[in-house]
Amino acid sequence: MRPTLHLLCGMAGAGKTTLAKQIEAQTGALRLSPDEWLLELMADPADRAEMDRMRPSVEALQWQVAGGFLERGLDVVLENGFWHRDERLDRCRTGQRLGACVVLHFLDVPRDLLLKRIQARNRTLEARALFITEQELDRWLGSWFQRPDEGELAAYDRYVLHIP
Repeated sequence: MRPTLHLLCGMAGAGKTTLAKQIEAQTGALRLSPDEWLLELMADPADRAEMDRMRPSVEALQWQVAGGFLERGLDVVLENGFWHRDERLDRCRTGQRLGACVVLHFLDVPRDLLLKRIQARNRTLEARALFITEQELDRWLGSWFQRPDEGELAAYDRYVLHIP
């Protein structure tokens, strides 16, 4: 049986970690979260410049681990967020070359609900967690996030739209 590569696409506050943990529990998949690794590695979780500098390396390491698991026939969940179309499609094509069934999970959450969730999370943050401002959310939504379109969705073996 083919392994499954689950790609979780969505903004901060969309519920990616919750969904990733559900998939992990249901399937036994390896769950990889760049934010969790970054928060463990960083001296100061509020240092965005350091986080931005380290993120590509952490994601590359996690992809190496994921590829090894897929080659062994094991399922993987990547909760990177996958805000850019090219990044999603690259992981899709590479996962398929490794023999995996690639499933895109798009968590399509309206801005107002994202903000409400982020603000609630900010009020109860653990010591080693990421505080997100409304301005950051708006910048990410306005200039960084690329929504999957029909042409892109055709590349995946399956896609699941998650709407709250």
